[in-house]
Amino acid sequence: MIHDKITNIHLYSNISPAIDKALKYLQETDFSLMKPGKKEIYGNDIYCIISSYETKALEDCRLEAHHKHIDIHYMAEGSEIIGFSIFNNQQEATKYDSENDFILYCGEKNYIKLEQGKFAIFFPTDLHMPGIMIGQPAMVKKIVVKVKAELFKYAFI
Repeated sequence: MIHDKITNIHLYSNISPAIDKALKYLQETDFSLMKPGKKEIYGNDIYCIISSYETKALEDCRLEAHHKHIDIHYMAEGSEIIGFSIFNNQQEATKYDSENDFILYCGEKNYIKLEQGKFAIFFPTDLHMPGIMIGQPAMVKKIVVKVKAELFKYAFI
């Protein structure tokens, strides 16, 4: 997992060309007038999902993971807490849904605060729990860029 300000993307340009392309898209795009939905960046290999939603109580959120995609969460408006954990044989809460590349887990986690102008990269070996409210529910606008993990130069389980 990586957590940083979008102004620091130059520090991550050598991770992979795909992640570099995704971070540059986030930095160069004005999301203020964009409506929720899916937007292609590089076909189906790199795309983003723009969402506006109300953050929730911790007990209403779940640890999730993706096997086929790297997630880059970018906060365009507002802030939320995201739980995270490195995959270490945690108990599955659901079966893996290969069509939607989605699985839920149970387990302990740490937390980061994702504020406006910050991003977090979650690799397939990172569990993450987005959407947790800070104090009380609040509206956020978040962009999640999905990067096919096979574009990354390292293999994931």
